[in-house]
Amino acid sequence: MAEESGRGGGVLRVLFWGTPLFALPSLRALNEEGHEVVGVVTQPDRPSGRGRKVTPSPVREVAEEEDFLVLVPEKPRGEEFLRQIRGLEPDLSVVVAYGHILEAEVLSVPAGGSINLHASLLPELRGAAPVNWAILRGHRTTGVSIMRMVAAMDAGPVIFQTPEKIGPTETATELSTRLSEVGAQALIEALALMAEGADEEVEQDHSRATFAPKVNREMAQVDWTRPAAEVGWHVRGLDAVPGAWSTLGGEIVKLFRPSPEPRFTHGAPPGTVLQADSEGGLLVACGSGALRVGEIQSPGKKRMPVEAWLQGRHLADGTCFE
Repeated sequence: MAEESGRGGGVLRVLFWGTPLFALPSLRALNEEGHEVVGVVTQPDRPSGRGRKVTPSPVREVAEEEDFLVLVPEKPRGEEFLRQIRGLEPDLSVVVAYGHILEAEVLSVPAGGSINLHASLLPELRGAAPVNWAILRGHRTTGVSIMRMVAAMDAGPVIFQTPEKIGPTETATELSTRLSEVGAQALIEALALMAEGADEEVEQDHSRATFAPKVNREMAQVDWTRPAAEVGWHVRGLDAVPGAWSTLGGEIVKLFRPSPEPRFTHGAPPGTVLQADSEGGLLVACGSGALRVGEIQSPGKKRMPVEAWLQGRHLADGTCFE
C-alpha cells in the first residue's frame, strides 16, 4: 500500500473515524507509529451526564489536543462532505466505533479503501454492541477483528484477528477497555502486513453470522426467573451503561458486581431477598440458584458497595425485587 501511495516505509495518510473512549488507543497508536493522521471524523457534541450538558466526544477532545483536523458532520454524506474528505487525499480510512454506517462512496474515497476495527471474532457478533453481547450470551472467548469495509454491516473480509479470553467476573466496561488496547495493537500489525503486501483478506462465512444490536434501558431490566449464572451475565454485560436494573419497594435500583451461586437451594419466588445485612451482603433468589450483588446504585446516587448501601436500611422478610 505504501508503494501505491508513493510513500516509503509504510507511512500512510490516514483519515480516522471514531467517537467513544474505545477508539482512543487506536488513534494514539496510529500517531505514535508515525502515520499521518490527515483528519479525524467524529460525531457531533451531545448532551451527557446527569446535567445533560452538551459535551464533545472523547475522540474530538483528544484530536483537538493533538491539533488534528476534526470533522463533525451530523451525517457523513453529501457532496460537501465528500469534497472535504477527498481534499485530504487519504491513503486509507480507519474506522473504530464511529457510530454511523458509511455509504459506499465514502468508503471508496481513500486510495486504499477503508478498514474497521470491530470488537468480536467476526462473523460472530456483528453490530453495535459486540462487547456487551459477548458477556450477555455467556461467551468465554471473544476478540478483535480488522476487516475491509463493505456496504453491508460488518460483513467485509477479515484481514487480522486476535482472540481474547473473557474473565469469569469481567464486566462489559472492563472488557471494552481491554479490547480497545488489544485492538489498537491488532490495527498496527494489520497495517504493517498491508504495507508489506503480506496481508490476506479472508471472506467471512456469512452462514455463521450472529448479531449484537444496541443495548438499551428497557432490555436492561433483570429477569429473576432465569438461572443465577444467566442473571450474572446480564448484570456484567450491561455494566456500566445502561446498567442492569430492578425495582425494589417501588424504587428502581441498578445492580453491579454479581456473584452467582448456582448451587444455592431455596424455595423462594425469584427476586426474593434471601439475605440482606451489612456483613453478609445482599443475596437474591433466581429461577435456580441465587445471585449475590456486590454494588448497587439508588436513583440520583453514586454506585456503592452493597454493605454501605444496606447500612441503616432494613429489608423486611419477603422483600422482593421485581
